[in-house]
Formats: sequence, C-alpha cells, structure tokens
Amino acid sequence: MPSFDVVSKTDLMEVDNAVNGIQREIKQRFDLAGTKCAIDRTDNTLTMTADDTMKMGQLHELLRKYLARRSVDHRALDFKTPQNAAGDSIRQAIDIKQGIDADLGRKISKAVKASKLKVQIAIQGIELHVSAKQRDDLQATIEFIKEMDIEHPLQYVNFRD
Repeated sequence: MPSFDVVSKTDLMEVDNAVNGIQREIKQRFDLAGTKCAIDRTDNTLTMTADDTMKMGQLHELLRKYLARRSVDHRALDFKTPQNAAGDSIRQAIDIKQGIDADLGRKISKAVKASKLKVQIAIQGIELHVSAKQRDDLQATIEFIKEMDIEHPLQYVNFRD
C-alpha cells in the first residue's frame, strides 16, 4: 500500500553554519564590530543580543540572509518578544520549530478527511502518516496540504509504493 510521511524538520547543522557566518560578519562589519551584538544556538533556541533595536534589526536581516543561503525555511523560526538585558542591551529568543504539534496535526488531518480524498491519515507523534490504495491519491493529498497555506515548513518524506 503506497504511503508517505508529513514531517517538519529543520536541519540544525545548516542553522549552525548560518550562525557561524553571522558571527564572522559581526566581527568584520564596521557598524557591528566592537558592539555587544551576538547570536548563539543552544538546542532548539537561538539567542540574539544587540545594543539597541536598530542593531537588532540588522541582526534579523543577517539571519534571514544566511538562512536563505543555507536553504533553511524562515517559517521554521518563532521570534519571541525582545527583552531588556544587562548593560542596556536587548536580548531576543528565537525558537526553532521541530515536528508537527498536535493542534496542527489535527487541523491537517481534519481538512484532509473533509476533502473526501481516499486516504488514511494517522498522527504518529510529531509527524503524520498518510496511506492510500493509489499513488495518485497520495499526490493529490500532497497538493491539497500545500494549498492549505500553513505557516509551518512541511516536508513529504518516505514516499513508498
């Protein structure tokens, strides 16, 4: 029986490469060199520190640029509100989304079932498993999910005949 999985995985090695590039550019740029601007990653969280909101905006632009170079979807980032940090600086946490949460999984599952496509969809932890009798039904399901306009990067893996 043909099947595939719907997952949401962010390649943390590519995020690390982008962070390293940003750190190099911070040291080299005349407007950022010698400031408190920094970016670090621990587990699934990026932490950006800047002197003021203008420099924080520049760090945001650098982050978008380097993630685009490394083919990391910007929708995988969840920006939290900036907070005041020590020494009159600003700190902002950015969560890296991994996996499909339960609410989004239920939303996708309910929409696919309501579309009357002849597929079976099951939520398996942080991913969705879709199976059908015909390959065409699976391809129609992928197109349907893509058209749902979900603000979450999704990948379609393990396509089996």
